[in-house]
Amino acid sequence: MRYLVALGLVALAACGSRGELQPTAGKSLPVKPYGAVATPDANALMQPSVQARPSRSDDLQRSSERRERDEFDLPPK
Repeated sequence: MRYLVALGLVALAACGSRGELQPTAGKSLPVKPYGAVATPDANALMQPSVQARPSRSDDLQRSSERRERDEFDLPPK
């Protein structure tokens, strides 16, 4: 039982370690994309693109502002 607890603590401690990302043994990073100046490294490949995580482009209205009429806000039938 003590062995399982010790093994669990070691595994839990290993979860928090962070280091540089490296490709697995025998593998290489993807080739340079067409039109790119340089081949991206592992950290650059982990960043989501703008299409994957778009930013918010609409402005929120405050409750004190008068709202425009919405033609699609129809009452239920």
